[in-house]
Amino acid sequence: MVTKAFSRPFTQQEPINQEAIDAATQVLKSGRLHRYNTIEDELSEASLLEEEYAAYQDSKYCLACASGGYAMSVALKAAGLKPGESVLTNTFTLAPVPGSISNAGGNPIFVEITKDLVLDLDDLSRKVSESKARFLLISHMRGHLVDMDKLMQIVNENNLILIEDCAHTMGAQWKDKRSGNFGLAGCFSTQTYKHLNSGEGGLLTSNDEEFMARAIIYSGSYMLYERHGAAPSSKVFEEIRLETPNYSGRMDNLRASILRPQLKNLEKNINRWNERYQTVELELKEINGIEVPVRFKEEKYVGSSIQFRIPGISKSDAELFVKQNKELGVELKWFGNDDPSGFTSNHKSWKYVSRQRLNVSDKILSGLFDLRLPLTFSIDDCKHISKIIIECSSEFSKK
Repeated sequence: MVTKAFSRPFTQQEPINQEAIDAATQVLKSGRLHRYNTIEDELSEASLLEEEYAAYQDSKYCLACASGGYAMSVALKAAGLKPGESVLTNTFTLAPVPGSISNAGGNPIFVEITKDLVLDLDDLSRKVSESKARFLLISHMRGHLVDMDKLMQIVNENNLILIEDCAHTMGAQWKDKRSGNFGLAGCFSTQTYKHLNSGEGGLLTSNDEEFMARAIIYSGSYMLYERHGAAPSSKVFEEIRLETPNYSGRMDNLRASILRPQLKNLEKNINRWNERYQTVELELKEINGIEVPVRFKEEKYVGSSIQFRIPGISKSDAELFVKQNKELGVELKWFGNDDPSGFTSNHKSWKYVSRQRLNVSDKILSGLFDLRLPLTFSIDDCKHISKIIIECSSEFSKK
C-alpha cells in the first residue's frame, strides 16, 4: 500500500447553521415544543415547515412526522392497505422499507433490480400479474431513479397505488417533476444522514385530500387538524376524524425549527453533493473491473452517496476488500453480506418476510459497495478516497 490513509470520519455532518440554532433556541425558551401548543392564531414551527416543504415539493399537502419509516407506514395505512395484503418493493433497499410494510400489516414482495440499482421493470410486470398486488412502495434507494415514464405506464395499466420512498431523493427530479410527485404520496426522511438533518424526522406529501386527512389523524392530530400548515379543508375531516385511529407519530417544534432554515440551502447543497459524487465517479469509472451505475439523462440526482460494483468478487475477497479500505480510513458498506452490519442489511436477514428467490439481485448485491459523501469532505478528500478504493481494488477487480 502506497496511498496515505484517510483520516476524516464518514459520519460527520456539517454543523447546524446559526439561523437554525437561533430558531431552536427560541423554541426552547418558549417552552412550547409540542406542535399544537400555540398561542391564539399562531402557526407552529411544525405547521410552517409543512407549508414551506409543500411549496418546495410543489405538493398541495404535507405532514411533518416522526421519521421517514413512519411516513411510509402511515402512507400505506392511509392508502387503504388491508392486513396481509401484498406490497411490491425493491430488493435493494434498507430495513425500514420492508419494516414499514410489515408495521402497516402488509406482506413485502421483492422485485429484482438491474445492475444500475433500479427496479427491473420486466420483473415488476411479472410480479404484478402473479401477486395481484395493489400497492407498489418504490424505494429510490441511494438516490437512483428508475425510468419513471416506463414505471408510470406499468402503474397506470395495472391501477397500482404508488407510494415513493424518497429518503435518498429529496430534491431529485425526473425531467421537470420532483421525486415524490409521481404517485399517491412521497415519503421523505430528515434523519441525520439525509439531505435535511433533524436527527430524526419525516415528511409525507400528497395531492389527495382524503389520503392526507387520514394520514394527519393517524399521526396524532386529535381534533386539532386545523392547526396544520398544509392540510385539506376541515370539511374533508368530518367523517375521517371519527373512523381513523391515532398512532401518535408527530414531529415536534424543535425539530421543525432546525429544518426550516436548512431547506433554504437545499438546492445549493445538492450541487455541492453532486460535485463530490462526480469526482469519485470519474475516478472509479476509468478502472477496469469496477462498474459505476449508469444514470438516465432525464434524471436530476442528488449524489450524497456513491455505489460501485466489482462483478464476480468472492465473499472472502469482498470481506478483505472492505477490511483493507477500513485500514486506510475508508468506510465501505457491502450489500452482499447476509449478516447485517450497522445500517446495512439485505433481504436474506429479514426473517419476518417470507423467503423469496431473487437470484439476479443476489448476484448484483454480492459485488455491491457503498460509501457516504458528506459535505464535510472536500473535493480533494474525494480524490484521496478514490485513490484508496482503486488501490485496494487492484487485486480483486482484475480477477
